[in-house]
Amino acid sequence: MSKALTLSVHLPDSSAMETPDFLIDGPRIAPRTVVLAHGAGSGMDSDFLAAFAAGLAAAGCRVVRFEFPYMARRRREGVKAGPDALPVLLETWRTVVAALGGGTRLVLGGKSMGGRIASLVADDVGAAGLVCLGYPFHPAGRPEQTRVEHLAHLRTPTLIVQGTRDTLGTREDVAGYRLSPSIRLHWVEDGDHSLSPRVASGRTKDQAWAEGIAAVVGFVRDVGKD
Repeated sequence: MSKALTLSVHLPDSSAMETPDFLIDGPRIAPRTVVLAHGAGSGMDSDFLAAFAAGLAAAGCRVVRFEFPYMARRRREGVKAGPDALPVLLETWRTVVAALGGGTRLVLGGKSMGGRIASLVADDVGAAGLVCLGYPFHPAGRPEQTRVEHLAHLRTPTLIVQGTRDTLGTREDVAGYRLSPSIRLHWVEDGDHSLSPRVASGRTKDQAWAEGIAAVVGFVRDVGKD
């Protein structure tokens, strides 16, 4: 397993936003680089993202993780603020893509909010693919407030790995949405928003995460074919 490296990359002074620090796993050269953003409440070194980064790296993928400005401030200053405004989140993703050389060799994605914001820029930056790990189709307890309108027109090849009992989008919820033909869904049986099953299911969290990692590896290999 590759050891994660922390790398600071800065764009030219003309850039409006400083490039975040990166955590990088896997080989330096790979057909595709998977770029993962965190969810609203946990940073790039969460157990969830660390497990997916390690699993993808072990399969030969290059994985880059980063944090949005509010999370970087939380780490630096200990100030627990909520997520940045949407324009800041979008610009952060665009800055990261530019720092990594453009979208055509990149598979964008992430956990929950990170994957949702990636889905809003993937077409514009020409990403090779998109991976959403627990997509927040709606806020918990508010199924009427959907976040799916743009998913009907998404052109980027997309994999959504979703738990069947995710309170932000169950199998039954998603069946009623209009989704682009470019989107494929992989359902993790009994998984919650972090894909974790209940003990009664007979499966462990590690088994469920391994299933999700295998689904992402297969998807990345598919979009990596010329």
